[in-house]
Amino acid sequence: MQDRLNIAVFVDYDNIEIGLKSTLRREFDVALPLSALKERGDLVAKFAYANWGRQEGATRQMAENAVQMVQRIPSPRGDKNGADINLALDSLEMAFTHAHVNAFAIISGDSDFIPLVNKLKEYGKTVFVVGGKAFTSTILQQNCHEFISYESLLEDGDRIVATPMPDRRDRGGDRGDRGDRERGDRERGDRGRDRREKGQRPAPLDLTQAMPLVERALQVLERRAVQPQLGLLKSTMLQLDPAFSERAYGANSFSDFIERLKKAEFINVSGSGGRYIIERRGGGSDKAAPNPDEALPGLRDVLETHRFDIEVNDGVAADELEDWVKQEITDFSPQKYGFQQFAEFLNYAQDKTVVRLTPDEDRGLIVFLGAEFYPPALPVAEPEQMLEEDDGPQPIVEGQPTIFEPNPPPPKPKKQTRPRKAAASTTRKPRKKKTD
Repeated sequence: MQDRLNIAVFVDYDNIEIGLKSTLRREFDVALPLSALKERGDLVAKFAYANWGRQEGATRQMAENAVQMVQRIPSPRGDKNGADINLALDSLEMAFTHAHVNAFAIISGDSDFIPLVNKLKEYGKTVFVVGGKAFTSTILQQNCHEFISYESLLEDGDRIVATPMPDRRDRGGDRGDRGDRERGDRERGDRGRDRREKGQRPAPLDLTQAMPLVERALQVLERRAVQPQLGLLKSTMLQLDPAFSERAYGANSFSDFIERLKKAEFINVSGSGGRYIIERRGGGSDKAAPNPDEALPGLRDVLETHRFDIEVNDGVAADELEDWVKQEITDFSPQKYGFQQFAEFLNYAQDKTVVRLTPDEDRGLIVFLGAEFYPPALPVAEPEQMLEEDDGPQPIVEGQPTIFEPNPPPPKPKKQTRPRKAAASTTRKPRKKKTD
């Protein structure tokens, strides 16, 4: 069995690029995920799929990081999933033909790769997924071996490069309505500038929200009668939740994460020199894991309240929807439900069919009403047929047309058979002789 992972990297460039531009408002830097993957194994192959004739700015960074660029030429009719199919076929071919490749990294947030991830796991391959938490399907995050969020790769000093949101086009109406829309656009632009000035890494989550997962992992190790060391604890936590990242809680490493839990007196830690032994504190934590489903009813109410505006204006920007939610739900906070950003919460709501998200390079993340707001029409009930009472067979009147067979004639009486006479005896009586 190989101890070291040999990782083949496959980049769905179009998906990751537009996802980052619409959520984090920054360009995709392939060096960040490659650096994170090098900490987990050897990168033996690197491929990126796109129409590179239209991505001149990205070809240089791909060449600098020795990423092989696979040219995807769209067909005249368009091939929206062309890169997905090529990537899936090439990765499966490598799984069959390169036995030494025992791990695959898919840099994309497309939920269409869930069957590919499951198939690679069937073949015994370790699967990493790299993408933004705000646009990578939560189902994809939970079904790989480890999900590496792009947000966690950013340094504290990194700023999110953003472009101002363009004003919406006038869709008719009088001057007063147009003036109200223009004032609203200016206000939204001011709020957008404030967000861009604060464009740091997302705010870290509270350490107490990580304790249910930590305690569950410690319980698993106790049942296995295994000493809970540092590396083993993290691998167990990733088995339980592949989307876990210590950087989401403000820690730069897992050892730093454990030190923070120790200072907060959530766990007991013994040992030194990197050989920490972690134990649960007596009584355990009374903090329950955050439940995102509790935030969905409030979001549904806000969407229903502004349903007309959303449908008429071809969706709503995620920033504007966040303002609506905070205005109508005063104590709302994404961090309360385990999300660092509001866009992450919307991504979760999309998997619950509450909203539908469309990334746009100019307008950012656009939110539409989900499928549950447009339930399928009920089937049309067929009219009930009148049941005719059955009065039995009707009499047949001679000379009148009828669709029924005439009444059968009465049966003929059987002929009575006479008893046969007894057969005459075959013995003849002697004749009397005539006398003279």
